[in-house]
Amino acid sequence: MIAETTASATAQASEPVAGGSAPLLEARDVSISYAGKAAIDNVSVVAAERSITAIIGPSGCGKSTLLRAFNRMNDFILDASLSGQILYHSVDIYRPDVDPVEVRRRIGMVFQKPNPFPKTIFKNVSWGPVINGFKGDVRELVESSLRKAALWDEVKDRLNDSALALSGGQQQRLCIARALALQPEVILMDEPASALDPVSTARIEDLLFELKQRYTILIVTHNMQQAARVSDYTAFLDSGKLIEFGETDQVFTRPREQRTEDYVSGRFG
Repeated sequence: MIAETTASATAQASEPVAGGSAPLLEARDVSISYAGKAAIDNVSVVAAERSITAIIGPSGCGKSTLLRAFNRMNDFILDASLSGQILYHSVDIYRPDVDPVEVRRRIGMVFQKPNPFPKTIFKNVSWGPVINGFKGDVRELVESSLRKAALWDEVKDRLNDSALALSGGQQQRLCIARALALQPEVILMDEPASALDPVSTARIEDLLFELKQRYTILIVTHNMQQAARVSDYTAFLDSGKLIEFGETDQVFTRPREQRTEDYVSGRFG
């Protein structure tokens, strides 16, 4: 159902975000609770097309919960409930007639710890498209996805090797390639570099700049320097509430809220 509804809704006018871009994704008055305990309280943020939005805040503030709401991953958590709206191309993805599997194909996710399948490098990338009925050239899709993830040159002669033999940084880029193979429009990343060494982290950050030329990216990070380096917009959460949202330069250098200034300057969190 989302395929038809997003096609018509894309043509509709959207509310602008900073800089005049139209939001591709929007959380509107979203509250999320687990077994009745609030994790996110009345949060509204938007993500502009082909931009990077960072979600920052202290541990336990609800960053990952909010991120997972954008592709209905919280559906898998027992006793999780959501109110408000998550809009994708102005369509509420929590509508009863919207297929959550299709949502997750269009809005992919990369997790904090690399989680390649115990299969070959080739099958890690091809498995998702194949089981979803991909009819094109699978080898071409695998190569294209690995190139987009800046991994092709390192693995092109090892495609039949186990993905588990790759380094941590390579595994994370493979997971990114795996998400890209499903041809999403949005990529959610939950601290994608937190388990990696500095060199691998730099590779992931360089990759983010390349990917945002084609994709809309939302990233959760504890690393303030990383958020300042890679993102166009930043949302600061604390205790489940949105404290501040705006262009990254403004949030980090001219914050409107004292709590934001205290957090980005390292006074708490």
